[in-house]
Amino acid sequence: MPFRHREIADDLRQQITTGRLGPGKRLSSEPALAAHYAVSTGTLRRALSVLQGEGLIEKFHGRGNYVRRPLRRFMYVGGWGTFDPWTAADASLRVTVRTAMVPAQGLLADLLDVPTGSPLAEFVCVSHEGASPLGLARIYLPHDLAPAGPLGEEPLYEQTAKRFAVLSSSPAEVRETVCARPPTPDEVSALRISPTATVLGITRTATDAVGRVVEAALLVFPGDRTDAVFITHHTAAERQSHP
Repeated sequence: MPFRHREIADDLRQQITTGRLGPGKRLSSEPALAAHYAVSTGTLRRALSVLQGEGLIEKFHGRGNYVRRPLRRFMYVGGWGTFDPWTAADASLRVTVRTAMVPAQGLLADLLDVPTGSPLAEFVCVSHEGASPLGLARIYLPHDLAPAGPLGEEPLYEQTAKRFAVLSSSPAEVRETVCARPPTPDEVSALRISPTATVLGITRTATDAVGRVVEAALLVFPGDRTDAVFITHHTAAERQSHP
């Protein structure tokens, strides 16, 4: 029965949309559901994968599958910081920050324009709204530009990471490259999304007044609920030349 998993997904979807399975409700265990529908656990997991891809359920390792609470859309504000002021100030927004020293390799060495092996301060930030991940950011600074002291002990880290803002001093230029793409396995795990989902990937570099790259950031957001907004400000000279 090649389409049995779709029939199961349809039945569970109806239970969710009609409220029989409410937001936050834990589904029966996978073996119990497989027995209920008289299918193998592999077929049952294919059905659950369909619903995960639709954002209707989410799986927590070691805890089971839950009906996903309604998720709001949020806004990425390009050029400085990532969350709009309302999202950034929301008390329900929680950010975990992991810090480390890593050597510049491959893409990072190219983005920061530093020799391979140069030490970088790494900040891996995952934002959550309640229990649901909103975004993932990997932020890199040359070691000499990182705030003094052991990584992770400065209050600056969590405050700035809450908005995924540039961690160094104000840059003269911020360049962002935006693309829609499939998620990597690490992003699937961190954002708890389906491998078939689409993410919004943003590569951001910040440059100071003398042309040095002072920060590189790799940002990833769920593509089905993220809007990216970029605002262009013209200089006075440009406004005078374009009346």
